[in-house]
Amino acid sequence: MLSEQLKQQIRLCHQNLRQHLPGYRARPAQNKLIAEISKIIAGDYHRQQRLGLIEAGTGTGKSLAYILGSLPYALAHNKKLVIATATVALQEQLVNKDLPFFLTHSSLQFNFTLVKGRQRYACIERLQQLIEQPTLFADADFCPDAAQQALLQRLLSDWQHRRWLGDRDTLTEAVPDSLWQQLQADAHICHKQQRQHLQCPFHLARAEIADSDVLVVNHSLLLSDLLAGNAVLPAAEDCIYVIDEAHHLADCGRDLLSASAQLSQQQAWLEKARKQLQVLQGLLTERSLKDLLKLDDLLSDFAAALKPVERSLKDFLPQWFNQAEQTEYRFPHAALPRLWQQQAEPLAETSNKALTTTERLLNELQQQLTEQPKLLRSQPQLIHELASLRLRLEQQQQLWQLLAQPQKDIASQARWLSRTSAQSPLYLHACPLSVSYKLQQLLFQPAFAVVLCSATLRLLNSFEHAKRELGLLDFDALQCLQVDSPFAYAEQAEIILPPTRCEPTDPTFSQELIRLLPGYLDHPAGTLVLFASYWQMQEVASALRSSGFSILVQGEASRQALLQLHQEKVQAGGSSILFGTQSFAEGLDLPGKLLTNLIITKLPFAVPTSPLEAAQSEAISARGGNAFLQQSLPATAKKLVQACGRLLRQEQDHGRIVILDRRLVTKSYGKAMLDTLPPFRRTIQY
Repeated sequence: MLSEQLKQQIRLCHQNLRQHLPGYRARPAQNKLIAEISKIIAGDYHRQQRLGLIEAGTGTGKSLAYILGSLPYALAHNKKLVIATATVALQEQLVNKDLPFFLTHSSLQFNFTLVKGRQRYACIERLQQLIEQPTLFADADFCPDAAQQALLQRLLSDWQHRRWLGDRDTLTEAVPDSLWQQLQADAHICHKQQRQHLQCPFHLARAEIADSDVLVVNHSLLLSDLLAGNAVLPAAEDCIYVIDEAHHLADCGRDLLSASAQLSQQQAWLEKARKQLQVLQGLLTERSLKDLLKLDDLLSDFAAALKPVERSLKDFLPQWFNQAEQTEYRFPHAALPRLWQQQAEPLAETSNKALTTTERLLNELQQQLTEQPKLLRSQPQLIHELASLRLRLEQQQQLWQLLAQPQKDIASQARWLSRTSAQSPLYLHACPLSVSYKLQQLLFQPAFAVVLCSATLRLLNSFEHAKRELGLLDFDALQCLQVDSPFAYAEQAEIILPPTRCEPTDPTFSQELIRLLPGYLDHPAGTLVLFASYWQMQEVASALRSSGFSILVQGEASRQALLQLHQEKVQAGGSSILFGTQSFAEGLDLPGKLLTNLIITKLPFAVPTSPLEAAQSEAISARGGNAFLQQSLPATAKKLVQACGRLLRQEQDHGRIVILDRRLVTKSYGKAMLDTLPPFRRTIQY
């Protein structure tokens, strides 16, 4: 139960915060959120099931509400407050704005830190080595060119002069994915036991966790850490979780529990691995030689178990890939060829044993490098090669383990093949269609308390879909709450639907955007244009730039750098145009003049031919449902609501939303989709 002392502390904190919020107005919805969240966490409704599912509209001040509703209790009862978001934008807002404001003005004393995955950090030792020896850690199909070498030099200089924090999110210029993969911290290469890695950004960041009361993470890190048995974060029973943007949690879980691995052309990496083991014989201690021989045998066993699968491809591929340009084939109802299904269990078992043995060898080699640092200089690629082998084995083990699971019904997984060209290797993929049981098992059952928030959790005025997706149907004490936005939508903004010559599915739609957009970009303040595809955004940006438009385009610099430049241009009294894709449609906070002109080029339907979407549709149809009505339409409506939510961030904001997709007028579902949006004024120009 929430004690009187804590109630008084929450009231005092709220009073202090109100006094320092510029233009503060009383928000009954926010007060309700604070009260309900604090009661859920304190166990007022149920002492074991401290669970809440909350839909809070834009402008309710939910970030401040969930911090105030959870942090005083967490501090008083020695619990870690873990705030998980789906987007980097909301993480940055919490760490750079909300939590510092709260710390300064709430009268509470606490520490907070942003926790990111290892792959978001560069390893400075690897950066230096890649500058000195460009091919040291390079993959066979990658070697930094002269421009990338110059970029590496600038990164090192920025790190040494503290202009860069060593993570991907504070880069001052864009780094290609292929180059970043060579730099990112690796569990076995960037190891804190080695002196030269002690000051690497990842290890410096991890050192802050133990001293922090509030940990800000993303959904992926939270779930992967729970799957790994709390390798980074505290145990679930010691945590109060606030899951913001919770409508993404199930999708994130699917991504983490899916698996993919190379299926064809395996002999090259297997032969390379076995040659590498021969080199290791002269470096490892005698006690590790047994593991070395065992791993050699296991790799042979794995290759032998895989060979029948590879041979069968000669018969199957002409049926599955009957066009040279075809890049994917999905197995209907996830039914693999019988031979493949029979081989799944032995392949899973063999790859798991090989993975375990490789990890032991890596640990042994790591110990050798700690005791004999000169070894790294004489054989610098060894640990990288062994770590690469470990990664390949891990991918194979995860895939075949997933494929070896018995299918409980005809649609528990999506399974498909992919390739980039007819000559390239084939990859086999598997993805669960539901993660509700895993979320129950890993998060909702063991956690001290969980509060899930979003602006879009209900479908057709019901939480049932969200409860089913998230695995919350079995929790009778779950508290569901919906609070409306305080905005006067009809007075503050309008939706404009201008006539277009074609639908977004038409091949000429890019040219139609190039024709239409100039009429809506001549705007005095901040403009955000959202695209459904990256390639279309680049095509349109290139054409408009040639016509004289100055545009900030997602991917051409880090997100933080783009938003900073956008803010500087608008605050200097000018105009600024941002181009972005779906990741800019959520969690982006551009209040006031930073965004008064929002343009949505296309309704954000998922690609209907994607294997996961197709498998989900197949499963719904098999149960007698309508996949378009039950899956595609609700998911798109949810994304559209999120995108339109970028416009009004404060009660005094105003502006317009221009949607260039005629399907809102011409299709039968158009009105229903428009009606899911807040009650903006509508100007339909058809």
